[in-house]
This record gives sequence, C-alpha cells and structure tokens, in this order.
Amino acid sequence: MKLSLKQLAVYVFLLAFGCGAGLFGSRYLLLKNPSFQQLKNVTMASPPESVVPSSNGAIGATGGDNVNFIATAVQKVGPAVVRINATRKVANPISDALKNPLLRRFFGEDEQPIPQERIERGTGSGFILSEDGELITNAHVVADTDTVQVTLKDGRSLEGKVVGVDSVTDVAVVKIKANNLPTVKLGNSQNLIPGQWAIAIGNPLGLDNTVTIGIVSATDRTSTQVGVPDKRVSFIQTDAAINPGNSGGPLLNAQGEVIGVNTAIRADAQGLGFAIPIETAARIANELFTKGRVEHPFLGIEMADLSPIKKQQINQENQINIQQDAGIVIKGVTDDSPAKRGGLLPGDVIQKVNGKPVKISAQVQRVVESSKVGDILAIEVNRSGKIQTFKVQSGAYPERK
Repeated sequence: MKLSLKQLAVYVFLLAFGCGAGLFGSRYLLLKNPSFQQLKNVTMASPPESVVPSSNGAIGATGGDNVNFIATAVQKVGPAVVRINATRKVANPISDALKNPLLRRFFGEDEQPIPQERIERGTGSGFILSEDGELITNAHVVADTDTVQVTLKDGRSLEGKVVGVDSVTDVAVVKIKANNLPTVKLGNSQNLIPGQWAIAIGNPLGLDNTVTIGIVSATDRTSTQVGVPDKRVSFIQTDAAINPGNSGGPLLNAQGEVIGVNTAIRADAQGLGFAIPIETAARIANELFTKGRVEHPFLGIEMADLSPIKKQQINQENQINIQQDAGIVIKGVTDDSPAKRGGLLPGDVIQKVNGKPVKISAQVQRVVESSKVGDILAIEVNRSGKIQTFKVQSGAYPERK
C-alpha cells in the first residue's frame, strides 16, 4: 500500500507521541513504585539510565533493571546500621572558675553552688560486623565511656561494651550480647574513582536511618589536607551529606558494600564529608577486638606534596633550598624519632620507599601504616641533587598525654 507524504507525516507524529506518552508513563510509575517510596529521607536526583551502575559496578553501563539500585543497597545494609547513644562525665569549667577565693567568700566556704562534673550526651552511628554482635563506630562517638546504648533498626535497645578505641584513626569497636544479627558486606575502597556513587546511612541530628547520596569526590585525602593532623588516615571525600550523628555509619558503593566509615570531623566542611577507608577500619577493628589496642608504626616526619608555589612557600618558611617542583618533601623531622636516628633531614625529597616509587605523601603514609612497628624501611631521597637511601626502623606512634 502506497502512502502519501501527508499520511506518512501523520503516522510519524502518532508514533512519536505514543513513545513520549509511554516514556512519561514509565517515569510516573517509577515515582509511584512502592520500593522507591521506602527511601523517605533520601536526598537525590534520579540518575540518568546511561550512568546507572551495572551489576558489576561499571560506570556508564546501561542499567534499566537497576534504576532502584539505591533502594536495593539500603534494604541490604539498613538493618545492620545502629544508633549509638553515649554518656560521659566531663569536668565543669564553671565549677573550676568558682574556686576563686573571692567567689568562694561570696557563696560561702562550705557551699558548692555548681556541680564539679556534668553529664555530656551524644548520638552517633555504627554498623554490625558479625552475627554475634561485633560493631564498628568512630572513636569520638564512644570516647571516655565504657558502655553505650545501642539501638537496632528493629527497635531493640541493648547495652554495648566499648572493647577498644583508637584515636589515631578514629575507629572504635563495641560488643553487644545478641545472636543472628544482620551484618554488612565489606567492599573494596582501593580502586575508587572520583565520580562513583556513594551512599551514606546513619542517624544525623538524631534522625534515625537517614539515607543520603552523592559521589566519591576525591580519594587519598591526607589528614593534614582534611585539617586533622593528629589522625593517620587517607580519607575518602564525598559530597553525600554527613552531619553530626552520621559518625560511625557506613559509606556504601552502588552494590551496597561498605567502602568506608563516615566521620563528621569537620564541622565547617559544608557540602563535603569524609570517610575512613574500610580496609583501614577493618584492620584496626580486628586488632582492637583481638588485642584491645593498636600499635601504629611511626617515623616522625612531616611531609608535603610539592608544587612550584608550595616549593617557594616551604623554602621561605623553613629556610631550606628545595629545587624540585614535584615530589614529597620532608618539611620537618621530630627530635628523637626513628627518622632523626635514621639520618633523614628537612628538605629531603622522598623518591622511593622499599624500592617502589612514590609521588604523593598519602602513598608514603599507606606504606608506613601497613608495616609493623620495628620494620626497617628503605627510604630513597633526593638531597640537594644527590640520590641517597636511608634505612629507618619504625617506632611506635607516641600516645598523646
């Protein structure tokens, strides 16, 4: 049958209209999908089909059947996420001020108008590692307390014993008495690429089981870059909302695997959150459960990643003469430290550690942290244009007093 040009134009119009209506209808059904509606607290925009992860996690693969991947991930992990309520006694600074003799005469020598201690309460998150009640959270959530109250998603509230705390990595472990508990699945954070999906679950601001979503915005953020130089962690950076109360909760990939432990360590980090890589957190948790404490290898050097501008700034501040525009410079060496005894000096530019080239300070930090106290590390440096190698025996990270 022959069609006139006018008839053909009408058929094309009807076909296009029908496809558009079908697309609109499918989008409407998506919004009405009950499983999607379970995410009441998710802050997100529906991802385009072209960037929804496939079942193997590849970015850019089509995933029409995975359009609810966030809901699926949350349903897997949500039951294993807990709320942790901690109480601790802290010194009351007002009470100390009232020890002034003039104020004591005003109130009376025998009168104590203000209690010497006050009760401080805090809420954080955690997640279950084992069916018999081993949990992981942040050290700052449970610091200075022996027991905490752990609330499960099913409503049960149990007393938890704080088994160990490691302030250097901000990781702590808690044990509750229970069996057949839901657990998380640990993933891999070593090969994360900025732009991959990141899902955070926790109890921010006391709002239980809140889910936020974003992307991994950077990896290998050093403690110094993040603004917490007393920590020893190469952080994952994400734009998924992490607020007070999220601390200790899991950061997930698109498959619902835990890739990090969220930590709200920067109150001023608006729009940015940070997480401890799961490999670091799991290793520390294992040592805390088995030994009750963690020994961290320590060299005693302060490092910085070089750039032309950074080089000029470091030379001026430290009165040294670095020539390279790239690399890892040693800004300072702690007195009576393994690095000092091993011969390292400010101004040395690290080239290799144990024969492997390093380009950023986070790589050096990872090598040191993955070694054991007492191990000897071969550190190759460029010192005023001359390549030298120094053998440094790591010591134990000094405890803060």
